[in-house]
Amino acid sequence: MKSLLFVIFAFVALGQEPKPATPPAQPDPEQQELNAALADAGASGVDFIRALENHLKKYPKSSQRVAIERAIVKAAIEAKDEKRIIEYGEKTLATDPVDPQVLDRLIRTLLLSDEPGNATRALVWDFKYIKEIDTAAKQMPQGRMSEAQWNQEMNKAYARAYVYQARALGNLGKQQEAVDLAHKSWEAFPTAGAAREIGRWLARMGKNMEAVEWIANAFTIEDPGSTEIDRGKDRMKMGELYQKATGSEKGLGDLILVAYDRTSAIMGERIAKLKAADPNVQASKITDFTLAGVEGAKLALSSLRGKTVVLDFWATWCGPCRAQHPLYDKVQERFKDNSKVIFLAIATDEDRELVAPFLKQNNWNASNVYYEAGITKLLDISSIPTTLILDKTGNIASRMNGFAPERFVDLLTQRINDTLTN
Repeated sequence: MKSLLFVIFAFVALGQEPKPATPPAQPDPEQQELNAALADAGASGVDFIRALENHLKKYPKSSQRVAIERAIVKAAIEAKDEKRIIEYGEKTLATDPVDPQVLDRLIRTLLLSDEPGNATRALVWDFKYIKEIDTAAKQMPQGRMSEAQWNQEMNKAYARAYVYQARALGNLGKQQEAVDLAHKSWEAFPTAGAAREIGRWLARMGKNMEAVEWIANAFTIEDPGSTEIDRGKDRMKMGELYQKATGSEKGLGDLILVAYDRTSAIMGERIAKLKAADPNVQASKITDFTLAGVEGAKLALSSLRGKTVVLDFWATWCGPCRAQHPLYDKVQERFKDNSKVIFLAIATDEDRELVAPFLKQNNWNASNVYYEAGITKLLDISSIPTTLILDKTGNIASRMNGFAPERFVDLLTQRINDTLTN
């Protein structure tokens, strides 16, 4: 980490972001001292934390105390400093607004030990975590995520929270409640973590064969959060419990194969439901996307293979997009008789309800206007207007960020013709 990043992070966190317009007022002695200490910390995360802690010792009633403690816990998370994650995480979360990253990491850190006191504290914070998820679930952001994608993210969040509860309750000796909560996590979103938690507490209850089946689920399920180290531990635990139950490992391989088929079917069914609700939920390339038109039509971009496709990314609030629109009309006029060239306007407004009235008010043709469906993230569209030209195979042949009014029509025409001749 660069020292400059530390200093910038601290300035932002402490509400002291430099303003380039006019020279700021001379900071008070406390601020000067803090700025100097952060500059001296250089690239060391340890020195960064130490500088902030020393500052709080010298200025225990600092008006910036809450912001400084928040900066410390963020740095502690990056440094994997468990002691300070707990100490400053609890201090930070005692104030608003609640930070989901800090909340999640604090709970996980408290549960790294089996100590009942930490389990009780983790439960308190986990209930708060679930309340935050409840609130977030009712406030789906518009534009960048479909309802199906948002629901999936919320299900994942609930699944994490229930696993944390299960571990805490198990550490408090409530093993059956732990199993029940881990099952609730699995039902919200099947993960290796939930399966392991079920297996963990079933084994503690002496139900070794049931435990093996659930650990086999953890071992076989497709889960990006499960590492090879995790799966290695799963393999050892399965062998240990299976031998206790049967006297040998004979038959364990068959059990694992059955678990593979079972978890594959579960994930396949979930993916099918997601695709039914949102065909773009697992789109990984341009031609995977299906776009919804302003007039209600659906367009699978895969259906346009073999054609040159011009994608115009715009928004109702974008002044340059308005200036560029008549230039697009001129280019389209040049290719109006060429069925191999398709023009699509992609509305990137977060509030989709603004698009149709805008088109009507400005007398723009709505027949080729489609809503953004996550494709801007895939294509890294960071500014508008942006024009992409896709070749016959659906790959990007040209990208035009912004536009030069005096050259736009001829330049876009030439790039379209290049795709037609290649």
